[in-house]
Amino acid sequence: MEASIGVSAATQEDNHEDGGFPAAAVRRIVPPMTDAAATDLFLGLTPDVVFDAIEATGLRCRNLCFALNSFENRVFEIELADEARTRRVAKFYRPNRWTEAQVREEHAYLRALMAAEVPVCDVVTLPDGDTVGRAGHILFCLFERQGGRAPEEIDDALAERLGALAGRTHNVGAVLDVRHRLTLTADRLDDSLDWLLQRGLVPQRLRRRYEAAARTLSRAARERFRDVPLRPIHGDLHAGNLILREGVLHVLDFDDMVVGPAVQDLWLLLPGRDVETVRLRERFLTGYERFRAFDRRTLDLIEPLRGIRTVDYSAWLARRWHDPIFPATWPQFGTDDWWTGATDDLEDAVEHLNAPPTAAPAPEEDAAELTRKNYFWDLD
Repeated sequence: MEASIGVSAATQEDNHEDGGFPAAAVRRIVPPMTDAAATDLFLGLTPDVVFDAIEATGLRCRNLCFALNSFENRVFEIELADEARTRRVAKFYRPNRWTEAQVREEHAYLRALMAAEVPVCDVVTLPDGDTVGRAGHILFCLFERQGGRAPEEIDDALAERLGALAGRTHNVGAVLDVRHRLTLTADRLDDSLDWLLQRGLVPQRLRRRYEAAARTLSRAARERFRDVPLRPIHGDLHAGNLILREGVLHVLDFDDMVVGPAVQDLWLLLPGRDVETVRLRERFLTGYERFRAFDRRTLDLIEPLRGIRTVDYSAWLARRWHDPIFPATWPQFGTDDWWTGATDDLEDAVEHLNAPPTAAPAPEEDAAELTRKNYFWDLD
């Protein structure tokens, strides 16, 4: 991350080929931040700033601070100056992305999940009794630190376990009072698409194909979202947001928590269309339905949701291009190859909109009897 921050704008502009997506062009179309000082502070966060912000809450830090992998926010591991040398994860929210009310709803969801004994990384209560700290106009918080790594693959047992975990997570969200988080609907695709097209970011030779495919997926989303219950969900539940260590599983990063359809927290974990993926989805749903009903008709939302994510991803990168981490990490973004691939992905989703579902093989054996570990994996 430090290397990414040090890449100059001039270097990035030189790295783009003619006819591609010059970094300077993206930078010009990014709307000005409402608080330039907060943005400058965020982009230039240093250990000294991190320590000062945390110690202003009444906590004392040792001289240990290193950046963790994060693009949307800035995340650091720090060590407190207590007898146990407690490690915490400090998350500094990107200015003007979430309101304080939206951040508090993220924390409320985590607290409710902890109360229900769902294995997540809890947000830490600061000395003043709050979970939200401030460094100027930047909001930050501390999380419990959990070691481990993302699972290398999702097998039958893990798919069923993740389904049960998602079902328990959605049970908590269903009774949570959430009024400020974003809602995941077709509007998200249309808003991102309009933003890209109005700024001329899609190459002219691909614009008609790109827009036609995206609009088709938007219409399908509007039709298929009809009468689908929307509840607070994780929203970005892919394998990279799981931590597994010695059999203990935790879910990370509720930063993209949305009010949306339950199927969003299924397809990101198992995004393929092949027979094996369909079989794993059935194992996921077996675990899920031990705790919560799942309407299988909503599986036809997967391709529209795939389209929403594809368009929203490009818009996200373009909006963040002023942040040096982004051109350093995605130097291919905005090139002709990038937009060709994105267009192909959208058209592929359109082709699969009405494809008959791939049949999952019959299970080899009946589901095993539930044990204590099915419910409380983090306790054994």
